[in-house]
Amino acid sequence: MSDTDFRALLIEKNDLSEKSDGGQTVSVQQVDRARLPEGDVTVRVEASTVNYKDALAVTGTSPVVRSFPMVPGIDFAGVVEESSNPAWNPGDRVVLNGWGVGEKHWGGLAEYARVRGEWLVPLVPEFTAEQAMGIGTAGYTAMLCVLALEKHGVTPDDGEILVTGAAGGVGSVAIAVLHELGYHVVAVTGRESEADYLTGLGAERILPRADFAERGKPLAKEQWAGAVDVAGGQVLANVCAQMRYGGIVAACGLAAGMGLPATVAPFILRGVTLAGIDSVYRPAADRTEAWRRLGRDLDPAVLAPITGTVALDDVPALAAELLAGKVRGRVVVPLNS
Repeated sequence: MSDTDFRALLIEKNDLSEKSDGGQTVSVQQVDRARLPEGDVTVRVEASTVNYKDALAVTGTSPVVRSFPMVPGIDFAGVVEESSNPAWNPGDRVVLNGWGVGEKHWGGLAEYARVRGEWLVPLVPEFTAEQAMGIGTAGYTAMLCVLALEKHGVTPDDGEILVTGAAGGVGSVAIAVLHELGYHVVAVTGRESEADYLTGLGAERILPRADFAERGKPLAKEQWAGAVDVAGGQVLANVCAQMRYGGIVAACGLAAGMGLPATVAPFILRGVTLAGIDSVYRPAADRTEAWRRLGRDLDPAVLAPITGTVALDDVPALAAELLAGKVRGRVVVPLNS
């Protein structure tokens, strides 16, 4: 092993052919830094995390990875080691979410990453690298959803805010932030065992996912002033049908399906807004603002019950559990510790 080697989780096609359909191999390997992809900033990664998209990539369940070999990991936080980008200097603490990293460009589940400087944002001083990964793309997306509600003019006095997929990463952070801001949060989950966890985050009521799983009326009883939805599919259709007049749904996921078996009735007759929340290619200004607000509105102490840790070698097994719905909140992968 040379001084330039680093540990990385590497996904390879079994026959090394990108066109092969013969499956993939996932393993932790020693990789020479010369193999890092093009970029103008090299980061010593202190922590990464395992997201739903990472789990799809690692298990090969969905064709997330666009080229091989690939280091997965759509999030990382660390310290700039080398930079030819004028925006960044060695020693700067940074965080990255999305931008196709872990799909088209080597990602964060490795001790080093080389990326384009415009993909990075400053790591706010309120969080350590591991805490930032306890937030990760999920928490950053949750904050984008909260900002969408605020931009629409929804206030705590307007009524209850519904959060679907409440025990997952997006839902957990959304509940914690909304509660901190004074909103009245109702959580939707398919895991009754997580009731105490959700109320501890700030949910005032908990509803079973089954209440939203079957096809409902095009217009149901008006209940929610706003909503954060990670489910999509029939769940999202029912949420839209239950929105109060002028309400907004911030939609950021498709765990229940990509389809939307809804009618235009909520949007035309009640003036409901369906706001799509993209986190992958969000402009830098929005990213920076979301992280600034997380630093202000998310108590780091809240991250403890949300966050678990796993070693890099154990990521493949964890990925399968995550897809099976057995993982609560966020999972951090410490690196270079």
